[in-house]
Amino acid sequence: MSARLPVTGPATLLVIAKEPVPGRVKTRLTPPYTPQEAAALAEAALADTLHTVLEAPARRRVLVLDGAPGPWLPPGFDIVPQEAGGLDERIAAAFGHCDRGPALLVGMDTPQLTTDLLAGIGREGHDAWFGPAADGGFWALGFAAPARAAALVRGVPMSTDRTGAMQRCRLVEAGLSVSDLPKLRDVDTAADAAAVAACCPPGSRFAATVNSLAEAGR
Repeated sequence: MSARLPVTGPATLLVIAKEPVPGRVKTRLTPPYTPQEAAALAEAALADTLHTVLEAPARRRVLVLDGAPGPWLPPGFDIVPQEAGGLDERIAAAFGHCDRGPALLVGMDTPQLTTDLLAGIGREGHDAWFGPAADGGFWALGFAAPARAAALVRGVPMSTDRTGAMQRCRLVEAGLSVSDLPKLRDVDTAADAAAVAACCPPGSRFAATVNSLAEAGR
């Protein structure tokens, strides 16, 4: 069992994302959406996520990006490129950009994210934070000591309905005390997009885009 790490104050918040280019993002939304519409939804989800992270308490904010930044990127983020390899390798490498802990990584698939969900990260006496996704994956992963991420993330099979369970098991087997965050639904399909839009906070770009496309007959 690892010793409990001290509370060290606000975390580094990382967002791992793809540039919202048609044909490269949210391909499972097509059909019914066109590649351009799917990219518009991806851009809205990413923008919502980045602005939520911008409003949350943080020591540093980092966008780990596959692609180039665009007008959807607000000021206040350090931008670093994603490393090559599978998603497990890219997540592990993202934590390598943290000079010290704590750090929490989120993706661009949960635009319903709120600042309240991020507020306690780094201020609790935990070794790790884990946010399960409804599809069996995870939407958030954090470490009080980010240097531990490489050994605990690499080799976890990604994009399966057991990914989240296997990742959390890794944390527990390593003796880490895990703080479980609420389960959120990823946006992978058109049904997901409608359900997530319905629970987004007021002012959501994602919900506005979903509703706009619905009004247009999509």
